[in-house]
Amino acid sequence: MWLSDFEIVLRDRVIPNGAVRIEDGRIAEIRETPVAEADILGGGRLLLPGFIDMHGDMVEREVEPRIGVHVPMKIGIAELDKKLASCGVTTAYAALSFIGASVTSGVLRSEDHTSGMIDTIIGLKEHLLVDHRIHARFEVTFTPAIASLQKLMDAGRLHLISLMDHTPGQGQYRDVELYIARIAKERGMSVAAASEVVGKRMAGREGQGDVLNALQDLSARARACGVVLASHDDDTLEKVELVHGLGATLSEFPVTLEAAEEARRLGMRTAMGAPNALRGESYSGNLSARHAYEAGLLDMLASDYHPASILPAVLGLAELRDRSLVAAVALASANPAAALGLADRGAIEPGLLADLVVADRHPVARVRATFRAGRMIYGDGTLAPARAQHLEQSAPERYRLA
Repeated sequence: MWLSDFEIVLRDRVIPNGAVRIEDGRIAEIRETPVAEADILGGGRLLLPGFIDMHGDMVEREVEPRIGVHVPMKIGIAELDKKLASCGVTTAYAALSFIGASVTSGVLRSEDHTSGMIDTIIGLKEHLLVDHRIHARFEVTFTPAIASLQKLMDAGRLHLISLMDHTPGQGQYRDVELYIARIAKERGMSVAAASEVVGKRMAGREGQGDVLNALQDLSARARACGVVLASHDDDTLEKVELVHGLGATLSEFPVTLEAAEEARRLGMRTAMGAPNALRGESYSGNLSARHAYEAGLLDMLASDYHPASILPAVLGLAELRDRSLVAAVALASANPAAALGLADRGAIEPGLLADLVVADRHPVARVRATFRAGRMIYGDGTLAPARAQHLEQSAPERYRLA
């Protein structure tokens, strides 16, 4: 199958108007000019590598769209699968929580609920549009979850683990007063009541004792099983050095520019949220993804909580710094593929999987079609087959395609 008349973003350059041939689910050939025997004509649209989303929290909200309101897991996961495909995501790491009851209320992020989600995703894997993988968000203060994580790794069911610490007063929630105000607003309680909740969480963290030995055991098991280890919300040089010593190769959502610089110095890759990059600021008042990119310290973009932000964030960042579309596109494709050990995808080049995104820049950045392994898994109807376009142009008025 030939896709022709596209602006093709390669790993090292852009072809202004070229063609790509797909065979047996992989990219077989790339040409610098359009081909006459095209199956699909792009009309000058962008052709990008499929997005690899290494951190997406959305799945939990799909199965509990309102607090206390649950839908069957299969329904929620299938619905998210469609959304991801429509946003150009071809490989998705479902970020599922192992954080304990002390960190959140309800069952949304309980260990039992998370285990059920993993079972459901794996059970549906062959029936989903996107290649779904499992990303464990592990709260380091919840050491009872380590045994579960080790079993999942031994069974080959985990692909990425993030070491998190959401205790107020550090990391993402360094500003305790701001965090208290947020808790009060989200839970509909008074500031005084929210302050008491936060105070208990901070006291609980102090009572956890030394968890370093447990984390070292977890890290050793991850290395043995080929599971990538990431840190989360790094805010100090000391924390970056600690997680790097544990074997973390990724720094997710660094809170400060200094932490991002230290991660880079130690050879770690950095990842930040596409919504942050699109908006130009963090909703928590932390480091702006745009500032990190302009400083040359951003390696990857993740959907975080909004996959529709990936494409416009990429196109927006392409206008900054070196004004390079190649470098910006790599944030959601080649770079996460390299960081996560996905050697068969992440770029448009012969031999790799034909995971592709067709996109428009104007009048609004939007995905028009998504291909995974050469099969169209999403299309909005604007990318017509070349044969159909020919028929439309040559048919009498009353027979033309709608």
